[in-house]
Amino acid sequence: MLDDSLKTQLQAYLQRVNRPFELVASLDDSASARELEQLLVTIGGLSDQISVRLDGRDARKPSFSLRRPDQPQSLTFAAIPLGHEFTSLVLALLWTGGHAPKVEPELIEQIRALDGDYRFEVYMSLSCHNCPDVVQALSLMSVLNPRVQTVVIDGGLFQHEVKARDIMAVPSVYLNGELFGAGRMSLEQIVAKLDTGAAARDAAKLDAKDAFDVLLVGGGPAGSAAAVYAARKGIRTGMAVERMGGQTNDTMAIENYISVLETDGPKFAAALEAQVRHYGVDVMTQQRAVELIPATTPGGLIEVRLENGARLQSRSVILSTGARWRNVNVPGEQEYKNKGVAYCPHCDGPLFKGKRTAVIGGGNSGVEAAIDLAGIVSHVTLIEYGDQLKADAVLVAKLKSLPNVTIHTNAQTTEITGDGSKVNGLKYRDRVSGLEHQVELEGIFVQIGLVPNTEWLKGTVELSRFGEIMVDAKGHTNVAGVFAAGDCTTVPYKQIVIAAGEGAKAALSAFDHLIRTPAPAADAAAVRAEQPALA
Repeated sequence: MLDDSLKTQLQAYLQRVNRPFELVASLDDSASARELEQLLVTIGGLSDQISVRLDGRDARKPSFSLRRPDQPQSLTFAAIPLGHEFTSLVLALLWTGGHAPKVEPELIEQIRALDGDYRFEVYMSLSCHNCPDVVQALSLMSVLNPRVQTVVIDGGLFQHEVKARDIMAVPSVYLNGELFGAGRMSLEQIVAKLDTGAAARDAAKLDAKDAFDVLLVGGGPAGSAAAVYAARKGIRTGMAVERMGGQTNDTMAIENYISVLETDGPKFAAALEAQVRHYGVDVMTQQRAVELIPATTPGGLIEVRLENGARLQSRSVILSTGARWRNVNVPGEQEYKNKGVAYCPHCDGPLFKGKRTAVIGGGNSGVEAAIDLAGIVSHVTLIEYGDQLKADAVLVAKLKSLPNVTIHTNAQTTEITGDGSKVNGLKYRDRVSGLEHQVELEGIFVQIGLVPNTEWLKGTVELSRFGEIMVDAKGHTNVAGVFAAGDCTTVPYKQIVIAAGEGAKAALSAFDHLIRTPAPAADAAAVRAEQPALA
C-alpha cells in the first residue's frame, strides 16, 4: 500500500512522536478492511511508540481510532486516509504522539477553553483538495480538547450514510447530529463559530493596533507578493485576509507558474503564507473588509473597516481582494447549493458516481470539468450560452470524443429544479428556436467564470462596468494612497503569475508614494521612531 519511498518518509516523520499511543481498528470482512489493516500494521512497524490493536468495536467498519493512555481523546477515521488525506493522517499521528502543532498559542488556548461537548462528523472525499483543511482542523481540536470528538468519514466508503443524509458536497460537517457547515473552513472559522465571544475580542485587539505604512486587503498571489515586497522595504506591513492563498486554494493543479514545475492549490497557498510570515508581516486572518475610508488630508491615514467592527489605519492601502465563482443567478441555484448544485468537480464529483450531471459553462474550466466528470458519472450534459464552446480546441475535441456527453450550445439556463431537498433537473431555453427544455439529473456544476470581490468598494474607488477596480500601469486607483492588484482589477488575463507581478508592482508604487508623501504631523514622531528613512 505504501511504497518504500513513502515508508521512509513516514518513518522520518514518526521519529517526532514522543508519547506512546494506540491505533485501534474496527474491522469487518471487506476488502477495504483488509486494506486498512495492512496500512495500520505498516504504520505500527515504523515507530516503537505506536501499537496496533484489531479488536475495536466501533459501529462503523472499517475504521480506526487514535488513543493515548495518559489523556482522553476521541479521534476516529472511518476511512483509509490516503490520497489528499494522507497528510491529515500523518498530522493526526504526530499530534497524538505529542508533536506540537504549528498553530498560534492563543488559538490553542482558545480551543482548550471551549466549554461544551462537541461531537463532529466530517464527510470527505479522498479526491477533494478542500477537505484536508477541515479534517485537520477538527482532528487537532479533538487532540487538544477531550470534550471534542471527531469522526472523519470517507463518503465513498460509507455511501449509505451519504445517501441517508442527502450529502451532495464535501466537506460536510455535522455537529451533534445537525449540519454545522459545508465547504472549506479553517480552524479559526470553526473555533469562531463555537466561541461566540471571539469576534468582539478580536475586534478590540485589531482596534488597538498602530497604524501601518502599507495595509494589504486580500491574501491571494497579488496580496502575498505585495506584502513580501513591502516588508522587504523595512516598512510596517499588515495584511487583512479572509483566507491566505485566496482562490488558489480551490485550484487543483498549477503547472504554469514559472520555476515551479507542478504543484497544487493548497500547497501553493501554504507556500505563500510561509513566505509572507517569514518577513514578519502582521497577518490578520478571517477578516472581511466592508468599508474603505479615504484620508481626509494629503498624506493622512486611510481607514479600512472590518465586518467585526474593527478599524485598521494605514498610510497606504493595496486592494487585492481577488474574485469568486460567478453564480448563474436563476431560480433554484441558492436553494439547492450543496444539495446538487456544486462549483468544484474535483471535490464533489465522486459523490455523483453513476448519476446524471450537468456542467454550465463552455470555457476551459467548464469543458475540463465535463471531461473529468465523464469518467465518474453516468452522463454529462454541457450547457453553453454562446453559439460555440469557448474552450481550447484540444479540450473540445476530447470532450466530443466521449460517449456519455451531450453538448447544448445557444442554451440559456432558466431554472434549477428540485424536490425540496435535492436537485432533480435543469431547465434551459434554446436561444435560436425559443423552445424550453428540461433535463432530468442529480447534479449541476457551475463553471461560468469569476466576479471580482469589490461590492464593498462601490462609491469609493472607480470601478469598471464589470465591477473591476480601475488601475493605471502602476496600480494606482483614483483615490490617493490606495492601490490595487490581481483579479479584482482591470488588468487582463486572470492568471496567478500576472497577479503576483501586479502585486509586486503595487507594493513598489505604494513605497514610492510613502517616500514622496510626508507623514501627518500627528503621527510623524511615531513614524520617525519606527522608520527613520520615511520621516
